[in-house]
Amino acid sequence: MTIIGIVGPTASGKTGASIALAELLGGRDRVEIISADAMQLYRGMDVGTAKVTASEARGIRHHQIDVLDISESASVAAYQRHARKDLADIEKRGRTPLVVGGSGLYVSGLLDELRFPGWDPDIRGQLEREWEDDPAALRAELRATDFEAYRRVDLCNPRRVIRALEVIRLTGERFTPVFPRHTFHYPDVRIFGIHRPKDELEAAIATRTQQMLAGGLIEETHALLDRGLRTAPTAARATGYREAIAVIDGRMSIEEAGASISRATRRLAKKQRTWFGADPRIEWINPERGNPAEQIAERLA
Repeated sequence: MTIIGIVGPTASGKTGASIALAELLGGRDRVEIISADAMQLYRGMDVGTAKVTASEARGIRHHQIDVLDISESASVAAYQRHARKDLADIEKRGRTPLVVGGSGLYVSGLLDELRFPGWDPDIRGQLEREWEDDPAALRAELRATDFEAYRRVDLCNPRRVIRALEVIRLTGERFTPVFPRHTFHYPDVRIFGIHRPKDELEAAIATRTQQMLAGGLIEETHALLDRGLRTAPTAARATGYREAIAVIDGRMSIEEAGASISRATRRLAKKQRTWFGADPRIEWINPERGNPAEQIAERLA
């Protein structure tokens, strides 16, 4: 079984390329798609995550979309377990799996030799209490026990700091993951990246932002607020929804929200380009040289 990956920054055209490639490879009877997008895991977050619609999917079966309620926390470890089961099931059905997404750690969690330490509710509870009493002390502990994690972790995010210290206290080892970079877990994987010039990508991001705002992002956010989005542990931080909440609260105009969403999405795209650009296994596809799906199919052939 050859696993095919399609990656790249947001708005680069991954979804369209994946559907077109699936059809070139035999359509819904031969191909299934596994999403590697952290926010598309959530039910109801459709417009703001540019989730594939039923008409766009053209009957191609998709996995790891709409599997979590917004009240739940997304984690790479959980995604790895469930997505790897999807891969095994696709193989049993004799079909080709396409892994498609821009969340680099999720792609690696599924396809690479990436192992996650366990967790301990007692240790986590103790750390949460300590954070409430003295966050600075926990930051200092992280600095002293794993400086690399201290340098990389968002120190203003209690979940990140607490998780790092939980692993350190539980295992006695550093939190900074030790794993063979760019080493596949599976024997036969081909990953293709869609490259678009920076100015072209930024124009696509601006267009997508306007389409989201015109296509019901504010209304979708209203509905999600009724389901508890404001206090959701992970979903509330999704780009687009933060700004939509600000519009609903009267803290931003639609125009200001659009500009903020575009800026945040450009920052995300830059991080994605950096992550995927560092992976030498990725075969880059330039849409200016022709249809991306056709280029991928030719290379696979």
